[in-house]
Amino acid sequence: MTIRHFLQFRDFTRAEFEHLFERTRVIKQRFKAYRKYHPLADRTLVMIFEKSSTRTRLSFEAGMQQLGGNAIYLNTRDSQLGRGEPVEDAAQVISRMSDLVMVRTFEQDIIERFAANSRVPVINGLTNEYHPCQILADIYTCIEQRGTIQGKTVAWIGDSNNVCNTWLQAAEVFDFNVHVSTPPGYEVEPERAGLFGDGHYEEFADPMDAARGADLVTTDVWTSMGFEAENEERMKDFADWQVDADMMRVAAREALFMHCLPAHRGEEVEAAVIDGPQSAVWDEAENRLHVQKALMEYLLLGKVNS
Repeated sequence: MTIRHFLQFRDFTRAEFEHLFERTRVIKQRFKAYRKYHPLADRTLVMIFEKSSTRTRLSFEAGMQQLGGNAIYLNTRDSQLGRGEPVEDAAQVISRMSDLVMVRTFEQDIIERFAANSRVPVINGLTNEYHPCQILADIYTCIEQRGTIQGKTVAWIGDSNNVCNTWLQAAEVFDFNVHVSTPPGYEVEPERAGLFGDGHYEEFADPMDAARGADLVTTDVWTSMGFEAENEERMKDFADWQVDADMMRVAAREALFMHCLPAHRGEEVEAAVIDGPQSAVWDEAENRLHVQKALMEYLLLGKVNS
């Protein structure tokens, strides 16, 4: 089978995502019913971390074990990658000793170079530019709780970071709209986001206008990993971009709130929102486990319908 990678959201077609979501439903149902399912027995996932993680490591490691395989954790600080080994050389060696590789790193260029030299599928666990596994889980959660996302409106409030970029790519694939509101100086960069056009998103100066009538309101921390030196300045710039109860009131009546976590209550989101009845963040976090199991199954076995 041709090697497929999942490095950014637009790497897959809508039909492929629909297959993944159906497999996610089946795999999750089996998991909840305590039914053993080991299609990846004797397969090995290598997880390479340059950025720290809780949900990414736990969901991939537990997910691979639940599918019958093994997961190996590598931190760049504890490997030759941290001592200057070329990414291309590491990819050649690691991919000869494993069946699947997940990389969580800084620049997208690093994972692109790794994939170009890998003999096995490579998954983007997060880069500065994209976070495709997160949005895979977010969209599945939306479909699970509210039905199709086609034609819906997602309000993105805050920094136009890797999660925002991936929402914008997903909007092109699934034909929904994204209302983006960022402080001045933090606007969407279409080329960096990897967009084909601007037909699926609109930018708003006022975050309340972006949230008005939205079916889903979502945000992220004001200071992403790698931008800690800007933290003090960002705290001032983003002060008016908190998702609070007033903002959720102007959204659609059945609107969901999502956050990729970790969250800072009192900064990008009010505690009453993330802990309130419209919040889907815990289901969203759990679904990382299930969608990634479907993703790993697909990359290693192709379409499975059992």
